[in-house]
Amino acid sequence: MESLFYIAAVTALASTVLVVTGKNASHALIYLIVSLLSVAVIFFLLGAPFAAALEVVVYAGAIVVLFLFVVMMLNLGKGSVARESAWLRPRMWILPCLLTIPLFLGLVYALSGESVQTAASMVGPKTVGTRLFGPYLLAVELAGILLLAALVGSYHLGRRYLSERREEV
Repeated sequence: MESLFYIAAVTALASTVLVVTGKNASHALIYLIVSLLSVAVIFFLLGAPFAAALEVVVYAGAIVVLFLFVVMMLNLGKGSVARESAWLRPRMWILPCLLTIPLFLGLVYALSGESVQTAASMVGPKTVGTRLFGPYLLAVELAGILLLAALVGSYHLGRRYLSERREEV
């Protein structure tokens, strides 16, 4: 199981570097999904399946969809459909798929019957909630407020950008 951890860690590092160095926002979001999935695999291998599920559902699902919505909203205008279809060429999916294949194979191996952790060492949702909302309640609330402020700010920036583009046309 240690080798699966290192495979997931290398995949997370490689895809995160591609997120940061990517010049295209859509490509960076796809690499971000791969990075978040590899972190979820690491959580699962460390005995925290609930945290892994939250990582996939909340971050790789909801947050990245929100980011993709903002990217698509800021690219509105003439020719945006042609630009988006050019960004999503099949060739663009080769590297993310190659990064995801070891994660998938490692997860299949971990779920195939080999015990990753004993049931006694698994971290359940009650433990996560107690630890998260116990001593870290203020940090969780501040993070929620920060995310809300970022969402409102991105909406207003996008709205201003769209109104300026309409005036140009």
